[in-house]
Amino acid sequence: MTEKKLSKAGRNPKTDPAVFRYTVRFNAEEHNRFLSLYEQAGVYAKSVFIKAHFFGQEFRVLKTDKTLIDYYTKLSAFHAQFRAIGNNYNQTVKELKSHFSEKKAMALLYKLEKQTVELVELSRQIIQLTHDFEERWSQKSV
Repeated sequence: MTEKKLSKAGRNPKTDPAVFRYTVRFNAEEHNRFLSLYEQAGVYAKSVFIKAHFFGQEFRVLKTDKTLIDYYTKLSAFHAQFRAIGNNYNQTVKELKSHFSEKKAMALLYKLEKQTVELVELSRQIIQLTHDFEERWSQKSV
């Protein structure tokens, strides 16, 4: 029983490890230009960017429009509020009917109906604005 156990711990060795390293020095202007190109490329590491650029490999520049993300975030939050109003609408009608006289309940329901019509019109405007926004800013295969 003198056999040694082979430990399988750690990272698997690469078949073709990159062991050759080179140093590049930039002045301030070149460094700023390099950083702007690197940020536009959206690559996860500067070395990958340099390697791809040096060997002429293609890389894509992806620009994220913060306003688009903010718009969809706020639209989602508004839609959640809109759904909450719809969920509470039926409960409100039931409570009005059970706690008020028929005449008073009908008067309150009339006011509620006016507000609902305004919400529907607002919803239509939001949908139209969203379609306009998507047509203007969507980046389909360019």
